[in-house]
Amino acid sequence: MKQRLLELLGVEHPILEGGLAYIGDGRLAAAVSNAGGFGQVGSAGRSLEDFEKQIQIAIESTNKPFGVNLPIGEHSDPSERVELILKYKQHLRAVSISAGNPRPFIPVFQAAGLPVMVVISTAMHAQKAEQAGADILIAEGYEAGGHNGPSEVTTFALIPQVASCVSVPVIAAGGVADGRGLVAALALGAAGVQLGTRLVATVESPAHEDYKQKIVAARAEDTTMIERSVGRVTRVLKAPYVNGVLTFERTFPSSDELYPLVKGEKNRIGALEGDLEHGFAYSGQGCGLIHSIPTVADVISTMVEEARAALRHLPTL
Repeated sequence: MKQRLLELLGVEHPILEGGLAYIGDGRLAAAVSNAGGFGQVGSAGRSLEDFEKQIQIAIESTNKPFGVNLPIGEHSDPSERVELILKYKQHLRAVSISAGNPRPFIPVFQAAGLPVMVVISTAMHAQKAEQAGADILIAEGYEAGGHNGPSEVTTFALIPQVASCVSVPVIAAGGVADGRGLVAALALGAAGVQLGTRLVATVESPAHEDYKQKIVAARAEDTTMIERSVGRVTRVLKAPYVNGVLTFERTFPSSDELYPLVKGEKNRIGALEGDLEHGFAYSGQGCGLIHSIPTVADVISTMVEEARAALRHLPTL
């Protein structure tokens, strides 16, 4: 499965960049691809014009394969973004779909020659996505930063269940931040891993320096969940603003009442301005493994070397 994944994406290492709202820009995507991984330009939180601009930046910054992430649920009508992706189909290697029903979009992208990756959070959803035609599944566990599946299944439990019930390559996401996580994912049946928080805290990331430093200083227990009161789960860094959101959630607000506090603009304030008094920032529990802000190339090369070392030192049964 690992070889199949590498061939589908045209990459050297089975390491992908997550969609990363506001952070997954063209420069970061190109840096991941140039380092042998698979970069993705994220559309979440971007205007149509900025999404196109970031795709163009990636095209200009790398000759290696990269893709885009389309979170269906973020857009009441994603058709314009679909058309934009198709406009650049000759420059893209694959599309990942998240936060919504992928079934109507999979054949559209595949007809344009683009393999489709679908983000899922349960084995049941994995089977449905495969039946809908997904080429690759990104199985995201509860440890991940940002929006998670409401079932709250951890990566360690999720990956082997998904790998056992589908025949397409599975990518492990959530809590992976070093080479040990890569080896563990492969042992559980994944063909590769997706990185989120680890790539936020890199030199090339557009995240505010204060946000990066918060990740470096954080432990796994320094993240928490917001939006649970309205049936969603979103993992963020603990911070003064988040404390206020959680206090309000204890009053059992409706989704409409809570929305002004958790809308994308509040994430932009936290992620790009570094202001966690007036906004929030995503972080997975893998933050506890992050202690520096290296280049993307260093992240990927170190992860590969750590994985190889871990494999050499695993005790035999």
